[in-house]
Amino acid sequence: MRLTPPHREHRPARRPRPRPRRASTAALATAAAFALLAPAAVASAASAASAAESSPRASAAAAPDIPLSAVKAHLSDLQSIASANGGNRAHGRPGYKAAVDHIKAKLDAAGYTTTVQQFTSNGSTGYNLIADWPGGDTGNVLMAGAHLDSVSSGPGMNDNGSGSAAVLETALAVARESHQPDRHLRFGWWGAEELGLVGSNHYVRNLTSTQRSAIGGYLNFDMIASPNPGYFVYDDDPAIEKVFKDFFAAKGVPTEIETEGDGRSDHASFKNYGIPVGGLFTGASRTKSSAQAQKWGGTAGRAFDSCYHSSCDTLANVDDTALDRNSDALAHAVWTLGADGGGGTDPSVVYENTEDVTIPDGTSEAVSPVAVADRTGSAPAALRIGVDIKHSYRGDLVIDLLAPDGTAYRLKDSSSWDGADDVIATYTADVSGETANGTWTLRVRDVYRQDSGYIDSWKLTF
Repeated sequence: MRLTPPHREHRPARRPRPRPRRASTAALATAAAFALLAPAAVASAASAASAAESSPRASAAAAPDIPLSAVKAHLSDLQSIASANGGNRAHGRPGYKAAVDHIKAKLDAAGYTTTVQQFTSNGSTGYNLIADWPGGDTGNVLMAGAHLDSVSSGPGMNDNGSGSAAVLETALAVARESHQPDRHLRFGWWGAEELGLVGSNHYVRNLTSTQRSAIGGYLNFDMIASPNPGYFVYDDDPAIEKVFKDFFAAKGVPTEIETEGDGRSDHASFKNYGIPVGGLFTGASRTKSSAQAQKWGGTAGRAFDSCYHSSCDTLANVDDTALDRNSDALAHAVWTLGADGGGGTDPSVVYENTEDVTIPDGTSEAVSPVAVADRTGSAPAALRIGVDIKHSYRGDLVIDLLAPDGTAYRLKDSSSWDGADDVIATYTADVSGETANGTWTLRVRDVYRQDSGYIDSWKLTF
């Protein structure tokens, strides 16, 4: 896990790129043919959404138990690879590519369609490994991932061999079970996370807007076997959070909201583009409190992982109970959320504003209204807000949806991690406490100077 944000460097401002106006629509437009980075079946986003949402929600089959011995065997393989390659699996070092090749071979043999995506960081070639399980609705993708790189100072068994091994064994369990969920399943292993989420940022940034919008959820697993563990759940997407909390509650294991690395692992790359995210964590360098020790056991006054980013992050630095519980929770989430065809309401009415609105550079806000009429009752619990914003440094932007009564719903915060261009994403907000009819407003603020942009268009889907 990367806990220190990189230094933010502004690039010179550029002029907004003009584009033709688009006509507003009262229904979803038919999407272009859909081809993901990892080859998969082609589907229209509109027809996929219609099929998923017009059919009853599928019941989730029970996930199989993920054998601790199998996860530990993968960890042992990663330790051996590090030991044979200078003691680590760091970006740009031979141990990292050897680990990618090792995992890819297992997935290929299990029937996955795999893709190795290359990128460059710090003058070295990096790699992401993407694995798609054949079948499921490719317009409604559930993805689980973990970063595969370690720091250069050690083999990184907890950080993040633990997450990488658990994701691998869950993917292999899908193959063993010949599991065919409603949603398309995809798994990822990210490179150069320790340098600032480089690999996952590269992956998400290079997807088309259609490909991004097809990812209905991303689950992240970074450090899930700390030797003095806590049980932390990301509090990002409520539906994903609930699946994890319910799993641990059923086993009598209390959880807490994850805050130590909030937004500083690979889920942030997805969240920054409006993709729902969630995940698990067992703690890094923060100290376990007395209350936490009473709740979870372990040693109060000691770090959750005293070998964090150190040479002692070996196989001996892994807590088997935490690894076993979190691996089972991972599989439970994949099976449960994979059976969810998307739910929600029929996206039959879209209210859109296609007028360009300039975003002032670090001075004030840009607002764009959409008038909603002919609805009855309250707004939905999962209102979808699609935004298309052209900007030369998207990390500067804070985006809010304002309800007709002025209540603000935060869609995106500024982020020093996020140096990409543009915001083309679909967000979901629980606005069930609001009246549907009235003027809804997209408010965009550029909180730093030196960059330029404009709201191209945005829409509400009821």
